[in-house]
Amino acid sequence: MYTLYFMPGACSLATQVILRELNQPVRLIDKSNTPDFAKINPVGSVPVLVDGEQQGDQAILREGVAIILHLLNKHENSLMPSGSVFRTQAVENLLYANATVHPAYGRLFFIAEHISDGPNKDAAFKAAADSINHLWGVVENKLAGQPFLGGDRVSPADILLAVYSRWGEYFPVDIRIGENTSRMINKVIQMDSFQRSLAAESTESNAA
Repeated sequence: MYTLYFMPGACSLATQVILRELNQPVRLIDKSNTPDFAKINPVGSVPVLVDGEQQGDQAILREGVAIILHLLNKHENSLMPSGSVFRTQAVENLLYANATVHPAYGRLFFIAEHISDGPNKDAAFKAAADSINHLWGVVENKLAGQPFLGGDRVSPADILLAVYSRWGEYFPVDIRIGENTSRMINKVIQMDSFQRSLAAESTESNAA
């Protein structure tokens, strides 16, 4: 049994989707309802995945890509290709999403919280949006001639990017996502595992 600490709509959503794609049972705990969360993850971020039920047998993972790779290495799946070259490409796409696109969106959250309203804040938002749009352009080119970054199959990177794509709506920015990428995102969001994960987040957050 897995336990996943999450925040609604955060990148922990991708972890939950992957768990469901792997047909693995998961117990969800909303970070905001966990007063001692700093003891679980001193950094304060989600996802945090607890693998195991018994104290002595637990593995606690606190980094998104490490969690995803742990799950994909542990369970048989079609999300990651088996060939070494193709698998390496899949890992590269995963890291592009997590280590490049995610921090670019992170700047929007930083600007919203730490810069006072006015021309400087507007300029900072525009600069951040320009950077994000460039990164989506890279994804658009990668998707030329194929429906997913994984080719004909959805990949972990596609799932992460679909989660990130929802974040722009919280800010006064113009995020431009190309046709190829929009089709990919829509296919991922409509996946049963994605819809079930959204519903589970809502149920768990409202239950507290």
